[in-house]
Amino acid sequence: MIGADLEPVVVVFLYGLITALATGLGALPFLFLKQISPAGIAYSNAIASGLMLGACFGLVSQGTRYGSTQTVAGGVMGVLFILATQRWLGRHELEFGQARGVGARRMLLMVIVMTVHSFSEGVAIGSSFAGGVTFASVITIAIAVHNIPEGLAISAVMQPRGSSVPTCAAWSVFSSLPQPLMAVPAYLFVDAFTPALPYGIGFAAGAMFYMVFVELLPEAYEQAPRPLVSFVTSMALIAMLLFQRFL
Repeated sequence: MIGADLEPVVVVFLYGLITALATGLGALPFLFLKQISPAGIAYSNAIASGLMLGACFGLVSQGTRYGSTQTVAGGVMGVLFILATQRWLGRHELEFGQARGVGARRMLLMVIVMTVHSFSEGVAIGSSFAGGVTFASVITIAIAVHNIPEGLAISAVMQPRGSSVPTCAAWSVFSSLPQPLMAVPAYLFVDAFTPALPYGIGFAAGAMFYMVFVELLPEAYEQAPRPLVSFVTSMALIAMLLFQRFL
């Protein structure tokens, strides 16, 4: 993927940067959507919820390979972190792009949740180099492809609330910047970072679960028929699980 004549640390950083940039591709489908009705916002939330739940199941499965107790502990910390963040944001009058109030809070929480999620992926990229460049390349490609629906989930929350497609893409890439930033220290100090990986994975899963069930789905159920919202969420969840299975 990248020339072998580069310094190893630069190569690791560039691998992480590739995965971050791939997240922005998730905004591309919204180039074809000009205006979205309240029901459209509901179904966008449902799509984001399904994709995030699918990612959560994948994270928990991965985390338990490193340690079940640590993954559960990380999940509890993730829920508490987002709960505290949600309450703190609720005390302030927020503006995020063109959104105000509750809409701005949901957009900001989404970016925070997905950014937190990216830390563990960055560690995974850096640690993968312990298995050689070929193995690291496979892991990098897998994470890069996996990041595209995560960018879609972010855009599904932001675009219906007034953000432009370039803005959605930019925030999607921003949410994945921890990947190149964490890949380098994880590569340099792999023995120190590996034990913390299940905590980070569980933290991300817990944060996303909370975001789905407390923020996204309740709003979706208010704006569209529950059976349809549940159906869209389920289809997105299944698609994400199949995507991860064959990836």
